[in-house]
Amino acid sequence: MKRQVPLALCFLFGVAMIYTQFSPHQYSDAIYKEVIKWGLIISPFALVLAVVTLIQTHASRIRFRAEHWQYSFIVFIGMIAMVLAGVPFGEQNTVLVWLYDNVQVPMDATMFSLLAFFIASAAFRAFRARAFEATLLLITAMFVMLGNIPVGDLIWETLMSWTPWEDGASWLRQWILDVPNTAARRGIILGVSLGVISQSIRIILGIERSYLGGGD
Repeated sequence: MKRQVPLALCFLFGVAMIYTQFSPHQYSDAIYKEVIKWGLIISPFALVLAVVTLIQTHASRIRFRAEHWQYSFIVFIGMIAMVLAGVPFGEQNTVLVWLYDNVQVPMDATMFSLLAFFIASAAFRAFRARAFEATLLLITAMFVMLGNIPVGDLIWETLMSWTPWEDGASWLRQWILDVPNTAARRGIILGVSLGVISQSIRIILGIERSYLGGGD
């Protein structure tokens, strides 16, 4: 029963959502709105489950002295502080606002700043001109980067003044973004969409059951 009931519910709601998306009828629209309401009701329970799972995970890390287990205390301190500052006094509490503006926002900015270094490192490895594709990627990236900075237009005016385009570097950058980049992006989106459809069908039919916690 632990597997049959979730599989049956997944099939039922999957077929219902397919029906609501491809059947322009008032009944299908009513079913869609009702399912959305159910989702809003289930969301708080999912949030509670996520919090309980987070607490269990970090409690286990502390108990078994896992790697960097000391940081789990910071997780608990942050959770308790935000709950005590927000739940009793509301979202306009000055302490909650201060914690959000001076702790949460700087931490988010730090994470995105670190992400920029990872992207730069990945770009450095990808732009090594060891093959024709890598060379083409490198040249294209150089044109796009030069088109985004004022010195790019200055270089274009100095070296390519004979061309009929006044805003040469910016024009070339925009053409790369609008034509080959858009075409490649649409191809990727199409491939991802087909993969999502295939995976959704596998989940609805019960072929893919990894979300149940097992590989069978």
